[in-house]
Amino acid sequence: QVQLVESGGGSVQSGGSLRLSCAASGYTYSSYYMAWFRQAPGKERAGVAAIDSIGSTAYTDSVKGRFTISQDNAKNTLYLQMNSLKPEDTAMYYCAAGGMTIVQDLGVLSVLGYTDWGQGTHVTVSS
Repeated sequence: QVQLVESGGGSVQSGGSLRLSCAASGYTYSSYYMAWFRQAPGKERAGVAAIDSIGSTAYTDSVKGRFTISQDNAKNTLYLQMNSLKPEDTAMYYCAAGGMTIVQDLGVLSVLGYTDWGQGTHVTVSS
């Protein structure tokens, strides 16, 4: 049973930074994608950034140049460094994991291919 536990959310002013972490355990994928999604009130959950087991990354356009996804395989931890935060980044942020083939087939920033999800950590950015 895969467990994903997010941490690092909080409140920050516009222009500030936060680093989210996702501790993973019970992993069985030999090749995989891990990703960060976010969901603002009244909106659908949307992909923010993804990384595969060999380190290839993908970002949604609105965060390119501001957010960086990374992973520490020794610690089984996924990170999202968020800089130059904007009020529109306010959302619940979720960590997700899925097998590489199905994620690639369905879209690396689509919720459809990810089978394991954390409980989320909230980020609030004030203007």
